[in-house]
Amino acid sequence: MHPLDQISLGKIVQIRERLFQAQAAGQTVYRLESGDPNFSPAPHVLDAVDQAARAGKTHYIPNDGIPELRKALAEKLRTKNKISWVTDKNVFLTNGAMHALFVTFATLLTPGDEVIIPDPMWTEVAENIRLAGGVTVGVPLRAEEDFEYRPAEIEARITAKTKVIFLNTPQNPTGAVLSEATLREIIAIAKRHNLYIVSDEAYEDVIYAPAVHHSIASLAPEYAEKIISIFSFSKSYAMSGLRTGYIVTGEPVLLDRIPKLLRCTINGVNSLAQWAAVSAVTGPQDQLDMMRGEYLKRRDLLIEALQGIEGVKPFTPKGSFFVWAELDPSLYERLGVEDADGVSSLLASQGIGSAPGDAFGETCLNAIRFSFSCATPMVEAGAAALRRVLTESSTVAV
Repeated sequence: MHPLDQISLGKIVQIRERLFQAQAAGQTVYRLESGDPNFSPAPHVLDAVDQAARAGKTHYIPNDGIPELRKALAEKLRTKNKISWVTDKNVFLTNGAMHALFVTFATLLTPGDEVIIPDPMWTEVAENIRLAGGVTVGVPLRAEEDFEYRPAEIEARITAKTKVIFLNTPQNPTGAVLSEATLREIIAIAKRHNLYIVSDEAYEDVIYAPAVHHSIASLAPEYAEKIISIFSFSKSYAMSGLRTGYIVTGEPVLLDRIPKLLRCTINGVNSLAQWAAVSAVTGPQDQLDMMRGEYLKRRDLLIEALQGIEGVKPFTPKGSFFVWAELDPSLYERLGVEDADGVSSLLASQGIGSAPGDAFGETCLNAIRFSFSCATPMVEAGAAALRRVLTESSTVAV
């Protein structure tokens, strides 16, 4: 079997296509399935694209990233993320964080290597592990524990084939944020078993007080060669279409392998996007506070709409722009559907986007995810429509 034959396009894409078709037919749709920030990049970021284009910076660029951006990111990582050992030589630009995941696992894993991941987890993490020949081992996350990634359960799943502990904080899809204490316990486990840690920090700036984001690499400089960190410009700077992410690593083997795979896959991230990224990371940062404030309004609108609905238990996210809700099977009977897929399909028929739990793992069949990354008026109207469907449809027969 070809490796791609075990990969699907995903249920989120399927729901999205249904909404696009409905919208084309004139139906009002609410894009609560998509994790794409509706904001435009800050003006100085857009100006940087124009200036770079007019200056003729549209040709081949260094394979690992333009020097100006790698240097700026190294400074950001040392000051903001407190990863003291980073230099520009440890930073590699990728075509978004998803490409960073692909490159990381492809350069790190050999066929049969096991990677411990949270369950639920963003679908493409597992898919990229499988593409690299790896095997995913899920650790169930539980609502009653605030979806905390429990170190004891991580360690219980370690075998002779385990190579990596993967973590994502703030997390997609639950919005959970790992505490410094939990991160330190994970480091201790990795050290005991000589394991790599891959940390996806794409949502580092989409976080709500009093929660605090800690980069795990900052907590163990002595373990630098075993921690690989992944970041993105898509969420922090609303640059999702510019496809810019980066990998941070001190592992000598990866320092050799990553440039080879970058050359053979993209041969350098889009030059104009990189100059935009330089401006984003070195310029004014006030847009981060503005977006967080707006996300907080949207989060509360969506949580309020879901509260008090029989059979629906929403989790208030500490980070990201997703609301994860657990569903009781009684809801399916009341709505006349079979499962969470049926709930998602019912909502899509009414123009409301969502993503069923089984799109994110094996232990979360009775759950659903909603995104509040679309514009605030759409979230407000979509939240009202969502509540209406989940309550007024209660008379539908099985």
